[in-house]
Amino acid sequence: MSYSFAFTFHLLGAVIWVGGMFFAHMILRPSAIEKLEPPNRLTLWLAVFGRFFLWVWISVIVILITGYWMIFDVFGGLAGLKASYIQIMHGIGLMMTAIYCYIYFVLFKQFKTAVNNKQFPVGGAIINKIRNLVTTNLVLGIITIIVASGGKYINL
Repeated sequence: MSYSFAFTFHLLGAVIWVGGMFFAHMILRPSAIEKLEPPNRLTLWLAVFGRFFLWVWISVIVILITGYWMIFDVFGGLAGLKASYIQIMHGIGLMMTAIYCYIYFVLFKQFKTAVNNKQFPVGGAIINKIRNLVTTNLVLGIITIIVASGGKYINL
């Protein structure tokens, strides 16, 4: 795998994941609140998550594979990461992945069960937890983009 190939797909994975969170949080959520009653809103989110989470999994896998390939092939391994901006991206990326895994394996499973059983107040409480964690991941993702694009030039 060449560096340019790895870097391009690494960046594409980040754009899909962070861009998707931005769209969901800043555009879809307010629109759904404005136009849909809670039961319809929750069933919409169930369908949205079902589709979006597939793309997040693809993105996470691509980001991890290409990221570690660049770390070990280009930078000489974890010990060779002298640039702190790469260390920051690595750490934040692992935090984002852990948060996403919790959302997917714990909260999304609970949310799906609640919505499918028409327990809408329970589903609403769970989606609020998901929203808070997605907000956290969105902020972390934006920080990572800032670090990735400017870290080399501002000596992070």
